Amino acid sequence: MAVFLKGASLLLVPSRRALAALPAVRLCSSGDQYKYIVVEKRGEKNNVGFIQLNRPKALNALCDGLMVEVGCALDAFEADGDVGAIVITGSDRAFAAGADIKEMQNRTFQECYSGNFLSHWNRVSTVKKPVIAAVNGFALGGGCELAMMCDIIYAGEKAQFGQPEILLGTIPGAGGTQRLTRAVGKSLAMEMVLTGDRIDAQQAKQSGLASKVYPVDQLVSEAVKCGEKIAANSKLISAMAKEAVNGAFELSLAEGNRLEKRLFHSTFATEDRKEGMTAFVEKRKASFKDQ
Repeated sequence: MAVFLKGASLLLVPSRRALAALPAVRLCSSGDQYKYIVVEKRGEKNNVGFIQLNRPKALNALCDGLMVEVGCALDAFEADGDVGAIVITGSDRAFAAGADIKEMQNRTFQECYSGNFLSHWNRVSTVKKPVIAAVNGFALGGGCELAMMCDIIYAGEKAQFGQPEILLGTIPGAGGTQRLTRAVGKSLAMEMVLTGDRIDAQQAKQSGLASKVYPVDQLVSEAVKCGEKIAANSKLISAMAKEAVNGAFELSLAEGNRLEKRLFHSTFATEDRKEGMTAFVEKRKASFKDQ
């Protein structure tokens, strides 16, 4: 991974090795910078990875190239030992207004099925490091699905969430019916999917889709602050905690409790667990080494 200075921030560019390891859909744009996203490190200690979707004329519509670049950036941040959390955002007007319909319009069933269309979008949900979505403006269709792939959603006051695929003669294809139902319950999810209606930021918070709502101009900085809090903890233990919480959505209560117990016991094999408890007893701040 190459690192370039851009203002006061660092611009990350994936290495050839990182590119070679990606699913064979389409390589990231060549050159020193990404084409569809802005990638930086933020926070006082440069320990928060930052990805901004950057297709303003298309309201950050999620074309295939953009999603491959997001995957590249996530791979780079996963490999960066300094990064403890990642923030994904768009613009004040749109987080992402949906998938790029022009790209999908003429696809056939055979192409979609044989190529497992959209499968590589799931990379966001498989990152071990915590990912925060900072959603301003439209998060519709694929944009709503992208936000839901993240671990935490912060919403700007004017944010709008929706799955309007039904209006295009199709259904969500990147987890919309599954993650939305788990987040807000069957009735509201069914209403949104079957009507294409949107919910605003306050409804998203009340229904459990978003955890906090902030003024538009404060949203990104608050998301970065959350990332800094997370990054201050042990990255190793954070990954275990994330795995345990995600297990609650995929396992029965008994199986989830067993997973949690195994992960809890596993923390006792780490230096960070020992340091954290020792620091507490000694009434000092813990110094985690991610070991």
